[in-house]
Amino acid sequence: MIKDKVVIVTGGASGIGRAIAERFAADGARVVIADVRSEGGQAVAEELGTQFIAADLSHRSDCQSLVQKVIETHGTVHVLVNNAGFQHIDAIEQFPDDVWEQMMAVMLTAPFLLARYAWPTMKAQQWGRILNIASIHAVVASRHKSGYVSAKHALLGLTRTLALEGGQYGITAHAICPAYVRTPLVENQIAAQATALAVAEEKVIEQVMLERAAIKRLIEPREVAAVAAFLCSAPASAMTGAPVMIDVGWTAGP
Repeated sequence: MIKDKVVIVTGGASGIGRAIAERFAADGARVVIADVRSEGGQAVAEELGTQFIAADLSHRSDCQSLVQKVIETHGTVHVLVNNAGFQHIDAIEQFPDDVWEQMMAVMLTAPFLLARYAWPTMKAQQWGRILNIASIHAVVASRHKSGYVSAKHALLGLTRTLALEGGQYGITAHAICPAYVRTPLVENQIAAQATALAVAEEKVIEQVMLERAAIKRLIEPREVAAVAAFLCSAPASAMTGAPVMIDVGWTAGP
């Protein structure tokens, strides 16, 4: 079902975004990778035989330009994967104002704008898939993550609204909610979490990242990519508007 579909993957230069771009490209989609990291994004696009567009999604103009360029080149947008991330760990009283604003711009405003700009073409073709890469933190909170948790909770609300508005036009929306995934971003978090929580780095994965998990391991990016591919398949056409949990059992307990 995804073959020849036009897919935008934001934050596609590494981690979950790269894994999703790889999976969709392997399945025959026409993938457009968008990332603020031009060198890394271009390298991945060349490796996969896909298109790369440099975009700083904290700017409204870049969000609009990204969708316009894709439509000009490919004629439409079928799948929008809002994956671009921004990580900051700090106690609430120490959280910098400028970091908050940039985080909200990348993680919440950009998905809203990209969906808005892609909406007319999805509506016209009566088919669209919006995949918001949320997080376990779209449904639960953790200390020292006030900005991240706020953005992800709001992203789930956006997903639900898009689902309600898009259903009659064949547009579905999903919030994919993984627990900790083995990505460069998570690896960088280990030292920051250790500092914020005053624990040794080697204890962060065990005591913080996996403490509430039933399955005691990090999730691999390819596993998230497989779920994303399924949500664009025919068997998933009745699914929309709910968090899709990949949480190693995090929310199964109290």
